[in-house]
Amino acid sequence: MSQDNIYSLKEITKIVSSQRAQGKVIVLCHGMFDLIHLGHVRHLQKAKNEGDLLIVTVTADQFSRKGPGRPVFSDRLRAEALAALSCVDYVAINHADTAEPVIREIKPNIYAKGNDYRDSANDLSGKIHDEQKAIEEEGGRIIFTDEITFSSSNILNRHFSIFPEETNRYLQGLREEIKFEDIATQIGNLEDLRVLIIGEAIIDRYTFVSPLGQSGKSSALSVRYNYSEDYAGGALAVANHVAAFVKKTSLLTTLGGRGAHGVNDEDFVRANLNKNITPQLIRCSAAQTIVKERFVDADALSKLFEIYYFEEEPQVSPDEENQVCSWLENHLQGFDAIIVPDYGNGMLTQRMIDIICNSSSFLAVNTQVNSGNRGYHVVTRYSKANFVCLNEPELWLATHNRHDASEVLARKIMSKLNADYISITKGAKGLFSINKDNGEPHHIPPLASKVIDRVGAGDAFLSLVSICLASGLPLSVSSFVGAAAAALEVQIVGNSRTIEKASLLQYISVLLK
Repeated sequence: MSQDNIYSLKEITKIVSSQRAQGKVIVLCHGMFDLIHLGHVRHLQKAKNEGDLLIVTVTADQFSRKGPGRPVFSDRLRAEALAALSCVDYVAINHADTAEPVIREIKPNIYAKGNDYRDSANDLSGKIHDEQKAIEEEGGRIIFTDEITFSSSNILNRHFSIFPEETNRYLQGLREEIKFEDIATQIGNLEDLRVLIIGEAIIDRYTFVSPLGQSGKSSALSVRYNYSEDYAGGALAVANHVAAFVKKTSLLTTLGGRGAHGVNDEDFVRANLNKNITPQLIRCSAAQTIVKERFVDADALSKLFEIYYFEEEPQVSPDEENQVCSWLENHLQGFDAIIVPDYGNGMLTQRMIDIICNSSSFLAVNTQVNSGNRGYHVVTRYSKANFVCLNEPELWLATHNRHDASEVLARKIMSKLNADYISITKGAKGLFSINKDNGEPHHIPPLASKVIDRVGAGDAFLSLVSICLASGLPLSVSSFVGAAAAALEVQIVGNSRTIEKASLLQYISVLLK
């Protein structure tokens, strides 16, 4: 049932059908409307003047891409605020990230947007073009109202800040140093790079369960199976992140000769890579493709335990090593940047690593410590790299030292690998980056206000910082872009979604307002 003029889309469709039959002109407005201000009110009033019936739809909470802590107000509260305006006839909550499904369903005569959307190049969401196409295909037209303009994000950032003071100070200093338009241009220029990702393909399986409690005859936890989802992880995830920004992206990875547990690995890989990725898939006869299965409480999204399906012995035979090395020797010089997310599960031999170190024009490396390689896998396997990306435990392991300051240890790793840049991520404490030509560490506090899942955040950070540095962006800007990408990633379950350019730009735009 409706309340305060708030209806479901199904109900509004019936109302519109009846009103249209009476010759009424239907106008639709759509948006987040997180903080309703005078600009919104005038926009809605002018939209109503264009027809007889004004319908307003608001984006549901889970589809918000506006930035950290957004929306401040729930979709129900935002809908109630709109319904209280005399110019608004009906309000609905739209469970999608674009107005296109609403336009297709309601088929309004007019779709009204604010004047700031008149130039589609200014639409960071990238949705206005599709929405205009939808309204025209449904026989309607789009209009742009002229009204006083306020930035809801600016107002919310100043008066409803969800960040601690340290983060607010950092963002305020950043706003004084750089402009969003400059960062947007620099991110746009990344598309011309030629980038190769080298690393293991990992299938991240999330098995969602409902805990039933302790078993009646033991201390074991009993769960009820709900469903499973497979995501492209490891080097596949890094390649997808890069490919969202770089037109010419290549991937060199291995698949197990014995396939993968519970999935056709090659079909899965090809189906889950972005279309602009050129994959070089090499079969390793003695291995199986790595599957990491995480059992997750479906309600709390907390992980209960993990199962690794992989071989502890080296994956690559001498003949397969020769094949990989030959490919590397023939192709590395054709790339502007090489990114190696090394998960330490046996794909990369020392011979391969030596070729990569000696033949890469720009090399970015991360050596991940995980349950399958703890204590045996460190970044000092590499003789040199331009950019090294580690978390603090990986740094401690590489230096065999967890007592000295991380900045001191980071410089030791830089010296050992003759690295130009290093970034050390510290989880909830943020991160710091160092440029060898500038001794002062650049600290960035956390840029996410909530964390759903940390899996994949390091890969997102590595991907964006690497291509930014390879294109010549300053370390301070590159680290900020990477930190924003990581902040987006921790709000996503696993690698279920890739960091897209429009989403990242939108997030950065909100941070800098």
